[in-house]
Amino acid sequence: MFLSKSFGYALRGVLYVALVAQEGRKVQLDEMARKLSVPRHFLAKIMKMMVKEGVLHSTKGPYGGFSLDESTLRTKLITLVKITDGVEQFNTCVLSLRKCNSQSPCPLHYQMLKLRDDMLAEFSARTLNDLLDQKNPDFIKSISTIS
Repeated sequence: MFLSKSFGYALRGVLYVALVAQEGRKVQLDEMARKLSVPRHFLAKIMKMMVKEGVLHSTKGPYGGFSLDESTLRTKLITLVKITDGVEQFNTCVLSLRKCNSQSPCPLHYQMLKLRDDMLAEFSARTLNDLLDQKNPDFIKSISTIS
């Protein structure tokens, strides 16, 4: 029930595109990979998924790059989870036991059930814009190597 690097890179990548969009420009993959300290090849696959699912837009050419539209910032965090990891992980046993459910619970089943439900609710309620609206001047530093 833990989120993957793919989810983290997707989230950081989309947030970075949103922050750069405030400057009125698109983001090229090389810049994003460098600023986020993420392997370029891995980031390319993730950003391709974001474009395919309509979270981001991509334009080729020397003035191309990744951009967003008004709907991007309304995207729920659970959407990124579904694209990168899928929600099946929220239904698997935290101890990786094969038979773990309410009829045959593992020792942590009920404690994790509450955490899982809380996480799903939070990811389903929060949008990308909610994260950007934080009045935190160090936010960009937290997702990138910008100083």
